[in-house]
Amino acid sequence: MVHLAVPMAETLTFPSLQYRAMAPILIVLGAAVLGVVVEALVPQAARRAVQLAVTLGGLATALVFVVATPGSELGVVAGGTLAIDGPGLFLQMTILVVAIAAMLVVAERRVDPAGDAFAPRASSLVGSGEEQEQTRRGWSQTEVWPLSLFAVGGMLLFVTANDLLILFLALEVMSLPLYLLAGMARRRRLLSQEAAMKYFLLGSFASAFLLYGSAMLFGYAGSLDFAAIADAFRDKPGQLGLQVIGLTLLGAGLLFKAAAVPFHMWAPDVYQGAPTPITGFMAGAVKVAAFGALLRVMYVALGGAAWEWQPAFWVIASVTMLVGVVLAVTSSDIKRMLAYSSVAHAGFLLLGVVAFSTAGLSATMFYLLAYGLTTVGAFAVVMLVRGPSGEAGHLSSWAGLGRTSPVLAGVFALFLLALAGIPLTSGFTAKFGVFAAAIEAGGVWPVIAAVVASAISAFFYLKVIVLMFFARPGPDAPAVVVPSLLTTTAIGVAVVATLLLGVFPQAFLDLASGSTPFLR
Repeated sequence: MVHLAVPMAETLTFPSLQYRAMAPILIVLGAAVLGVVVEALVPQAARRAVQLAVTLGGLATALVFVVATPGSELGVVAGGTLAIDGPGLFLQMTILVVAIAAMLVVAERRVDPAGDAFAPRASSLVGSGEEQEQTRRGWSQTEVWPLSLFAVGGMLLFVTANDLLILFLALEVMSLPLYLLAGMARRRRLLSQEAAMKYFLLGSFASAFLLYGSAMLFGYAGSLDFAAIADAFRDKPGQLGLQVIGLTLLGAGLLFKAAAVPFHMWAPDVYQGAPTPITGFMAGAVKVAAFGALLRVMYVALGGAAWEWQPAFWVIASVTMLVGVVLAVTSSDIKRMLAYSSVAHAGFLLLGVVAFSTAGLSATMFYLLAYGLTTVGAFAVVMLVRGPSGEAGHLSSWAGLGRTSPVLAGVFALFLLALAGIPLTSGFTAKFGVFAAAIEAGGVWPVIAAVVASAISAFFYLKVIVLMFFARPGPDAPAVVVPSLLTTTAIGVAVVATLLLGVFPQAFLDLASGSTPFLR
């Protein structure tokens, strides 16, 4: 008789979890789960108010925990899969602030929270029975809140991931709700659903690139941990094939979320088709998350291969800036123009990434804070300006807005000047910081390209300002919806931040500089 020896199963050892350090992520994801329960159990009449309280309460509580995180909690936690450090906390703070402002704007949709046009309150409905029924159904579209919270939870995880597997999981947690949110414009259903489908398909390809690149780097380094990958690049100079393929595919996946050329093609269609408050949320918060993860991957995991990716990234940054501004000049739709503007800003941000220095890291984080709040404010204004058939999308519809609504036009002009980088606005300080870091790193010609791109961008930003203040309103003059207190608060915060970060930026620059470097 033959006796087979069966090896004893190894005892599983679970990593210790530092719940205080992970609290912001857990709070937001817990609030998202609670939102799902509210969606299922709370009566429809009270659902919107409860969902709004859960969403804003969860985000505000998470922000308090981020700001109050003690220095003793900083470090690599959760078995080495998360890095709770200065840059991570700064980026989490930025995401939460931008998300709170964006959710205040989303709350403006009293009746149709994710539709294209403002619907009147149910008590003042006019029109056919079908139109009234469509508007009443808008009350039930409160799933926008838990979906947004899941996306924010993924963003918070994305910028602190210290492991390629966690990075991929965070990307999916962030992206899947956004695909759904992009398709929730009720009044422009075909355009919105087309945008969501494009976003989903292209995002799936980008996720596949990131996952395959992670597999290549795992084959090279034998680990998914960022620090182990960095050590492998230093200690194992061979196997250049796995290095280059892994680095290229991983970079492609991250650059897609950043909307950098040549992975920018989804941005204009998704920005135009998605509900405008959701567009502001994506343009602000997703950009922060994408560049936060890109910074950590490039500075920590792939820092030892900077000589390989820096030259390519200089080229990508320059092309992204120029392509973004040239396409923005040719755009006649306000949301597509802002989308191409977002592509150009991705190029400006890449200058700070490629600088690969402490100055580049802090300048990029400051830029993300300034850009995120300004963008949310700009899209909030776009949401309020109406034409005969809904939102005033075409640029010609904005003619004369400065005469009919001078305050709102002045606020929008401030946001456009900030995006152009005019002095005394947050955009000027942000651009100056990344330009200086890039020059210090030897990127003189990319900075020259950035200056040219900034000059071109001033043209299409000023074109809108001239239309608003110096053109006569036509027969279809734009109308302005009186915003609620929540939207007014969001726009007010964006205005204050745009001025404060431009006139008195030093405290925030010191905060960004003091947050560096990354832990590993």
